[in-house]
Amino acid sequence: MRRIRRLVLVFALIGVLATGWALVTMRPRLSTFLRHQTGEEDWRAQVRGVGHLLSGMLRPQPDAAPYEPVAHAGLYPFGVNTFLQTEADPGRVERTLQMIEEAGFRWIRQEFPWEDLEIHRKGWFVDLRNHEIRNAWRKYDYIVERAEAHNIAIIARLSNPPAWSRAAGNEVGPQAPPDRLEDYCDYVQAVAARYKGRIRYYQIWNEPNIFPEWGTYAISPEQYARLLHTGYTCIKAVDPDAVVLTAPLAPTIELTQRDFNDFLFLQRLYDAGAAQSFDVLAVQDYGLWSGPYDRRMRPRVLNFSRPIYIRDIMRRNGDGQKAIWLSEMGWNSTPEGILPVFGRTPEEMRARYAVEAFERVQREWPWTGVMTYWFFKQADESEKDQPQYYFRLVEPDFTPTAAYDAIKAYLTTLQPTLYRGYHQENHWALTYNGEWHTVNDARAVLGAYRRGEAGATLTFGVEGRRVLLMVRPETQATIEIRLDNGEPRRIDIHPAGADPLPILLADNLDDHRHTLHISVVNGQLQVDGVLVYAP
Repeated sequence: MRRIRRLVLVFALIGVLATGWALVTMRPRLSTFLRHQTGEEDWRAQVRGVGHLLSGMLRPQPDAAPYEPVAHAGLYPFGVNTFLQTEADPGRVERTLQMIEEAGFRWIRQEFPWEDLEIHRKGWFVDLRNHEIRNAWRKYDYIVERAEAHNIAIIARLSNPPAWSRAAGNEVGPQAPPDRLEDYCDYVQAVAARYKGRIRYYQIWNEPNIFPEWGTYAISPEQYARLLHTGYTCIKAVDPDAVVLTAPLAPTIELTQRDFNDFLFLQRLYDAGAAQSFDVLAVQDYGLWSGPYDRRMRPRVLNFSRPIYIRDIMRRNGDGQKAIWLSEMGWNSTPEGILPVFGRTPEEMRARYAVEAFERVQREWPWTGVMTYWFFKQADESEKDQPQYYFRLVEPDFTPTAAYDAIKAYLTTLQPTLYRGYHQENHWALTYNGEWHTVNDARAVLGAYRRGEAGATLTFGVEGRRVLLMVRPETQATIEIRLDNGEPRRIDIHPAGADPLPILLADNLDDHRHTLHISVVNGQLQVDGVLVYAP
């Protein structure tokens, strides 16, 4: 009996030692895996995160429907927030835009503050501040001109009413809504009319679900719905091709008159009929205390995965074909001695997180569009004692941070690639050569398709298991398909009843990036999208 007990103890000890050895040798690899599930860096936090993930599986999970067609999700997605209106020297505006272009960004989200345009009274775009008489448009005309010169598109944020627009002036908060929606209509129409054909994307307000963005007034989704409807209809009246974004909702779990939960605010917007008053839904998406791969889905936890819940709410309200744009995203590197209300992420880690966030969104969230990082730079160091200062990519003197360098290295070497999802025919990763025509057709997916004549080609990179070319059912053409450097194969496409008609381009692909090349041999190829399936 003693011998048996000794043998049991020996084998138990061997098992403990073997388990310990396995944990020691595999811990780095396991830690990397857990970081990509929990967004945590510390081993103990990763273990807790696994517990959160497992408990989360007991709750109903949001359905993001990655294979549903989505409008405005296929544009070049990388942008950054700017405060160019605060730069007194035009040369600094030029240098900022130059560095933004060099980093690979093609969008800026830029304020066009009402209080800085129609400053002193209604209908008067004159600036009498600083004992001078100036055209209030001049500053913004220059921003638009230089952005165009650097191939940068603008998302114009339309907010911040002047004091005269409220009977109580700024006593109710300088960001409070105006008393009369008619005055807001006149302002947004003035901006849209002046920059028609030059600015196409407009955002109505900013964070109306929290203080101080709605002033001291009680938060009201219904009142914002009316403001949004006013902005939408008034902009479209002067520029029907404009694309209108909602104000980005601030992620919050509060349920007070000053700060109101983003999920409930959005549902009440839909209940108020706001679905007809925007083309794109915007959100703020900060990582705060964990990394971009934090996959814990808990409604009362604020992390980078929160837009998945927003996507689910949109779909439940029949709005699944609209994209979500990330108006502000990023991590904060607040130094010791300043309260880290936005988290505290070391500079080198913040640089890694920025790139990983861009990567995750592209690979996993085909229902998103443009992501504008928060933010490029401040004009000076006046807020250096405040935590919000430490989101910056570049210092006021134009010294780049590690995050700027990392993003620049990533964007300037990026290979455009389609990942899982239904991608429209105008996706930025698709390269067309030869004779192609965009055809507006109500029968097509999201109202348009692209028609290629004989000799035309379509090329794109892809990562996924299965790739389908979605064509119009009336298509009659012969195409030639080549995967990477393999032998080409021909397919004859004949009219069919399916709408749209799926053409298998590749199947059972491995996990690497592949290149697909499609040539139109004869007939007309009518492309209505590309569908990529992935595990």
